[in-house]
Amino acid sequence: MKKNVRSRITRRGFLGAATSATAFTIVPRHVLAASGETTSSDKLNIACIGVGGMGFNTLRAVMRENISFLCDVDEKRAANAYDMFPKAKRYSDYRRMLDTEHKSIDAVAVTTPNHTHIPACVMAMKMGKHAFVEKPMGHNIHEVRVATDLAKESGLATQMGSAGHGGDNYHRVVELIRAGTIGEVKEVHIWQDNTWEPLPRVVAPDGNLRAGDQRPQAQPVPKNMQWNLWLGPAPVRPYHSTYHPRHWRGWWDFGGGMLGDMGCHLLDLPFWALDLKYPLTAEAEGTRPVGLEVTPPWLVSRWTFGARGDMPPVELTWYDGNKRPDLPVEVNSPEWGEGIVFVGTEGMILSTFNKHELHPKKKFADLKYPAQTLTRRGYHGAWIEACKSDDPGKRTFEGNPALCSFDYGGPLTETVLLGTLAYRVGQKLEWDPVNVRTTNSPEANLLIGRENRAGWEL
Repeated sequence: MKKNVRSRITRRGFLGAATSATAFTIVPRHVLAASGETTSSDKLNIACIGVGGMGFNTLRAVMRENISFLCDVDEKRAANAYDMFPKAKRYSDYRRMLDTEHKSIDAVAVTTPNHTHIPACVMAMKMGKHAFVEKPMGHNIHEVRVATDLAKESGLATQMGSAGHGGDNYHRVVELIRAGTIGEVKEVHIWQDNTWEPLPRVVAPDGNLRAGDQRPQAQPVPKNMQWNLWLGPAPVRPYHSTYHPRHWRGWWDFGGGMLGDMGCHLLDLPFWALDLKYPLTAEAEGTRPVGLEVTPPWLVSRWTFGARGDMPPVELTWYDGNKRPDLPVEVNSPEWGEGIVFVGTEGMILSTFNKHELHPKKKFADLKYPAQTLTRRGYHGAWIEACKSDDPGKRTFEGNPALCSFDYGGPLTETVLLGTLAYRVGQKLEWDPVNVRTTNSPEANLLIGRENRAGWEL
């Protein structure tokens, strides 16, 4: 395995008595002004939950609609959003916002830490609201499946954020793979050099920093911060700056390390190109013993998938923390801080978010690209269109592949979470997607879901 320079690309570069999806009215696209311009009545009333950091990017991506409500637990990080939309009503507790304002909300956009994705989405969806959520869809497999099933039953428009999915590069690679350009693909390697370790760094009593699994000592909660609301469904623990605003990703209670952070972005391409859904098995290795509260400094996870139609079985392998696949030097490019390599019987495709190469380069030097078969559309725009469409078929990935709708994002997120789960229990897992459990690991089954704190149940 090769070590390499770290990438500069970051995160920028989810049933009970569910209310019917027709509990609100959206004017469909055919009821527009004669000029073809969008009328004010055609705009969605959107409530944005989590509007600092990445949430501010999502907010700007949907700002052509009516930004009616803003919700954030940190007034300081939300300040830019509050300044940009001074007329939007503000909340710090999304539960109160939804209870109070649900009659005025058409859709929600959730861009919070992973552990509050699904509770916010499910509450809104049960009220009949369309839902956008940043990747990954959720924190654990059970809640992801709840949201996936609810989306299917309700017919709501759903979208998991995945930046590469809306770009031309991912579309072109999918078209190349499906055209048979590199033959049959039986293995894919995905790497991300970065890591969320050696974080979290904990301040010891002597003032020194140390990395480890011990929880940090309590710090005063900042005046601009609603810490209990930030914790949401997660177990109670004292505030510390190692959690908020970024490094919660290094704790299993809130995130999933680098695989949990970037896995849905990078696995999205092979999932799309190879028509993948649920894996047969998952296994993983990392540097630390199992059972710790923090994510490992490096992780290698591997999944197997069965045949799909005329496509053969395939194995996906993920590497992070400066681990790399054992591939030819020209393919395992040191300049790329993250990459996806499709290994075919007739060649290889190396891709990242915004570029790709075919190898051997000499063989494909005069390649004539296949015709474009996929409609190019930004993923935020695809979600808005799906929300407004009066055709429920366009609200799924199958009907609108520009969407990472929950029927697509759910299995993708479950796969990522199985990769981290295999590491946490130290076992190769055999997955039963019908019953949402492993067939060989009682220890893993205990971690498929968790009991949320009172008041934050699904």
